[in-house]
Amino acid sequence: MSYHQPESLDAALAALAGGGRLVAGGTDYFPALGERLADHDLIDLTRVPGLSGITETDAGWRIGATTTWTTILRAKLPPAFDGLKAAAREVGSTQIQNAGTIAGNLCNASPAADGVPPLLTLDASVEVTGPGGSRILPLPEFITGVRQTALSEGELVTALHIPRLPDAARSAFRKLGARRYLVISIAMVAVLAARDAAGRFSDLRIAVGACSPVARRLPALEEGLIGQTPSALAEITSEHLAHLNPIDDVRGTADYRLAAVADLIRRAVREAADG
Repeated sequence: MSYHQPESLDAALAALAGGGRLVAGGTDYFPALGERLADHDLIDLTRVPGLSGITETDAGWRIGATTTWTTILRAKLPPAFDGLKAAAREVGSTQIQNAGTIAGNLCNASPAADGVPPLLTLDASVEVTGPGGSRILPLPEFITGVRQTALSEGELVTALHIPRLPDAARSAFRKLGARRYLVISIAMVAVLAARDAAGRFSDLRIAVGACSPVARRLPALEEGLIGQTPSALAEITSEHLAHLNPIDDVRGTADYRLAAVADLIRRAVREAADG
């Protein structure tokens, strides 16, 4: 096994073409090894310029692939990013947040990845670079299934792009686990909301994680609440949750997850609505 630390994107792509596994924080990769030793080359992306940091652009915001959760937590960002920051606080311990990266969270493609629901509400897209150049995919097209992404051979994630958001937008994130910290989600909800002068929702985005193979937006519920006030949240029906497909596992049953999600949605929407 060899350990590579390329110092340019071209060098990283060349190393990837020669075989090996990409790492940045390694907070998913190394625990997954268990007691096994790595039997392939590792390519550490943390020294590649341009892959870390958050910048505001004319179109919105660019978040580099190797940006850590701690960097996101400390960044001066609009209130629409509060849900993403709340999720960042839930990604393991402080040590994990210092090392773990936003692109690593996406590429691991866990149904319970904390970063995915808030990024869905931000309409994030994923910048992918490979031998043929760069391409940008909407986040729902990037994560294709459990531990599966749309990355082709020789490609890596270079950044996430967030478009401009409504000035009045606020966001929230709610997570249910068996304990308060250091836990895999039973269910989680992210919400981005904007209200007009009368208090009615002018923009509303709701995403649910850990209740389907990939995190999903709830378009029927979003559309039903546009033009309404938060008091319209009293009833969340099975039709609203039809996009979800939770499983029974050691953390909870499918029925429990659906019941929990309905309550998490109410709390997250009200929190986002109230700022």
